Amino acid sequence: MSTLFAFLHHLCAFTLVSAVAIEFMLVRQELTLASARRLQVTDIVLGIAAGALLVVGLLRVFFFEKGPDYYLHSHAFHAKLGLFIVVGLLSIIPTMEFLSWRGALKAGQVPVISAKKLRRVTIVIHSELLAIVIILLCAAIMARGGWV
Repeated sequence: MSTLFAFLHHLCAFTLVSAVAIEFMLVRQELTLASARRLQVTDIVLGIAAGALLVVGLLRVFFFEKGPDYYLHSHAFHAKLGLFIVVGLLSIIPTMEFLSWRGALKAGQVPVISAKKLRRVTIVIHSELLAIVIILLCAAIMARGGWV
């Protein structure tokens, strides 16, 4: 079971990173009807991957790995989990923007996004990518028993 949950954890993590990378690429392009729809679908995938990653990760902590004492006493684990929560909260900004496009997309129109909102969404996605890199560092430190 430990191997299965490690696989699921990595699958969810890679899906999440891929979704953020796709959002990063799509938001840099000119917004079209197709790219706006892709952003919405990608954001849904991102949300599902994040939720599954959290659930599977917590199951690993409490049932399938080294046990809660190991993780709950690790500063690297706390940093990793805290950054994950920050990324989740930050992702609300692009999600709300993409959800606001539903009416325009149903009408077959390209959504209008102001330069200010586009800049904010772009900054958030860049920040998410940076936080993911730091999360990976924390995971490596944590797995080696460091930063306790």
